[in-house]
Amino acid sequence: MQNIVSVQYKQTGESKSTNSYGMREMQERAFEYRDAQYLLIKSPPASGKSRALMFIGLDKLVNQGIKKVIVAVPERAIGSSFAKTNLKEFGFFANWKPNDKYNLCTPGGDGSKSKVQAFHNFMDNHEQLLICTHATLRFACEELDEKKFDNTLLAIDEFHHVSADAENRLGDLLRDIMRKSSAHIVAMTGSFFRGDSVPILLPEDEEKFTKVTYNYYEQLNGYDYLKSLGIGYHFYQGKYTNAIMEILDTDKKPFCIFQMSTLANLPKTSTMKLILF
Repeated sequence: MQNIVSVQYKQTGESKSTNSYGMREMQERAFEYRDAQYLLIKSPPASGKSRALMFIGLDKLVNQGIKKVIVAVPERAIGSSFAKTNLKEFGFFANWKPNDKYNLCTPGGDGSKSKVQAFHNFMDNHEQLLICTHATLRFACEELDEKKFDNTLLAIDEFHHVSADAENRLGDLLRDIMRKSSAHIVAMTGSFFRGDSVPILLPEDEEKFTKVTYNYYEQLNGYDYLKSLGIGYHFYQGKYTNAIMEILDTDKKPFCIFQMSTLANLPKTSTMKLILF
């Protein structure tokens, strides 16, 4: 089977190496724009967006007069990416230490109503960090004046869940917060598009964002051991589990891409084969 795409990588290790603050290449690039009120980070999975947000959020709390940081993720499992993290150990000036009470992505609790109430309590007290789902953010904002988000950083992970469609509640509340408060926004996504062809942001809103882009080539090129990537296609009938054995050469080392994080730990001089069915 011939590849339709074949790329050789320099294996520089740069996307995994860290600076004196403990930041990887993408995180360092994003941190350069930490003063932006609206920041859009477009970067592949496993490039370090979660920790980039920690660096930026802590700088806004310590140095920029921001009082609170809210991180909204599409589902509870992703909230674990924003758990307590010792950043001082690697050279940064502060640690990411959310209060367990305001990590609303952990199991337990009495359901959505209790999480919404916890969100409201957070907005009225002196706590600084909250992690919640997109759903909790949507429900909580139904009863909150947008001015409550003054001097607050709202970070939205998997930002492509937002839509410019008037029926998209997440997009609607984001527009209201931007227009009616002094909130800072950090938007994070691996792919700035939606399958339904509806734009994520209206042009007049998108132009307000400072954009940081770290592309797939930079991420893959920066791994230590990934030597090459080949992409091919194969037509088949029946079950793909049967058809795949017709084209795999078991004397070689083929891989299928499921998560970018798996690529970071490949054996030395690995060759990646992505097969499209």
